[in-house]
Amino acid sequence: MDIILLERIEKLGAIGDVVTVKDGYARNFLLPQKKALRANDANRKVFEANRERLEAENATRRSDAETAGEVIAGTEIVLIRSSSNSGQLYGSVSVRDIAVALEAKGHKVDKRQVILGSPIKTLGVFDVTIALHPEVRITVKANVARSDDEAELQSKGVDVIAQLNDEDRAEGEGFTEAYDPNLEPGEIPAELLGEDEDAA
Repeated sequence: MDIILLERIEKLGAIGDVVTVKDGYARNFLLPQKKALRANDANRKVFEANRERLEAENATRRSDAETAGEVIAGTEIVLIRSSSNSGQLYGSVSVRDIAVALEAKGHKVDKRQVILGSPIKTLGVFDVTIALHPEVRITVKANVARSDDEAELQSKGVDVIAQLNDEDRAEGEGFTEAYDPNLEPGEIPAELLGEDEDAA
């Protein structure tokens, strides 16, 4: 289906561009969201008559988004989650979780503006893109940790999972058994035998 874009849409085009998209994408998303019009003669005339107003409205929305973006950009949100010792989360962090955490910090962000390639499933600090406007994107940091202390360490650049693995390996070294080459297999060293057994 041929459509006229009413706003810039990534990978499609800018305001006023006539592009061809799949019918379902146009009918289910672009047309109901008022992001496009069907490309026919009547709609072309309507668009041309309103082009200046649409471009002015878009410029206003973009400048508002840029102003909001300056405040939000670089914000770090801390998300406390349970995880295994390997750092795998029991569950995952979704776009909704990020939107709620940003709102708790006083930033009004709709979950549809949060761009997350796939849900976050491990501990760590992740860059998350927020699309405040089709032409304005900012990045915030999502610090996923098991506690506030871990979150603080991670924000300083400490790899908490690697640190845990190192500690586990160090503890494991304490369990090595002393080897005495003079003993027969299965023989118990004399210092481990109790006094009662010596007396007998």
